[in-house]
Amino acid sequence: MLSVEEALERVLSGLSPLPEERVPLLEAMGRVLSRDAVAPHDIPPHANSAMDGYAVRAADTAGAGPVRLRLVGEVAAGGLPEREVGPGEAVRIMTGAPLPPGADAVVRFEWAELAGEWVLIFRAVPPGHDVRPAGEDVRAGEVVIPAGTRLRPQEIGMLATLGETEVWVRRRPRVGILATGDELVEPGDPLPPGKIRNANSYTNFAQVKKYGGIPVPLGVARDREEEVAARLRAGVEQGVDLLLVSGGVSVGDFDLVKRVLAAQGRMD
Repeated sequence: MLSVEEALERVLSGLSPLPEERVPLLEAMGRVLSRDAVAPHDIPPHANSAMDGYAVRAADTAGAGPVRLRLVGEVAAGGLPEREVGPGEAVRIMTGAPLPPGADAVVRFEWAELAGEWVLIFRAVPPGHDVRPAGEDVRAGEVVIPAGTRLRPQEIGMLATLGETEVWVRRRPRVGILATGDELVEPGDPLPPGKIRNANSYTNFAQVKKYGGIPVPLGVARDREEEVAARLRAGVEQGVDLLLVSGGVSVGDFDLVKRVLAAQGRMD
């Protein structure tokens, strides 16, 4: 008797990846990436401030008790520095703003006091303090999301950070769903004696949708070989990638699915 793992290995060995297609980023949720997502630039793209404060030369803060620096400008997130920070100077800077040339550290507002055109610094800071260097999160050329990844909200956000508006993903599989058996009636129909509801088709339909496939209902095939074969052929003609058949696979007189499949091709 085959184990579940052995059976799964046999099934997967007969499959190959579906073709890829390019879709808008906002429609890519839950899809499987078919190509590596590679960073075209550093993230962040430039050194920037990790805190609200003052951009300074770290050497100017040595022995702060306090140190007085001339305030020569201001830069906000989204803006650009208008000048270089020279010796004895400071620039007011907001979180996320690019670090001005000449500066190599940030002193938080809590550690400083504004006095007219001067800033009093009460704590010395080392080079790089409260500075996020370019490429701290991702370096240019780095594979950020490998092919084969199922895209979640966090991957969608990262792809947007990389500047992508469309992405290459695997085509969603079309799955034909067929139920078999003379005993089946649809949920909205009367339930005569000896009959049962066709629950399997609805369960399988929902499972296919849950895992990203496109369900293709093929109805119910009654217990006749020609009808089972016709329904399976209809699925193939509709371009399904996979047939999901419930019922008719045991060894009873009316379990016809295996017989029909064996007549149409090969069974393992």
